[in-house]
Amino acid sequence: MASSVLRLETIFQHIKAGKGDQTMLRIEKQSDECFTRLLLNGRIRSERIACIRSAMNDACARKILDLSEVTLVDVEVVRFLISCEKEGIELAECPAYVREWILRERAEGVEPEPSDGY
Repeated sequence: MASSVLRLETIFQHIKAGKGDQTMLRIEKQSDECFTRLLLNGRIRSERIACIRSAMNDACARKILDLSEVTLVDVEVVRFLISCEKEGIELAECPAYVREWILRERAEGVEPEPSDGY
């Protein structure tokens, strides 16, 4: 019987200070051979999409984005999340306002373009 090792690591912490604006995104990654779960904590801005995408690039078949601790997103992040769902990535604990925004973007027919880097 092969043993499965669960790894937990903090991948990225970003703090930007300036003119009273402070943003922070923390990504914690849990993974084993079967799944990868990213716990996203704080504000997600479009410039962090590449970091999130990079953290998900592994050989695990099941990928989960845990959004339970997300406080703020922008429209590009919403479109990124739509593309994640299309790829089979589960959005766990998605805040109600984010889910509503996703539904509205889909209803308006706004779909992320492959050239958008998602």
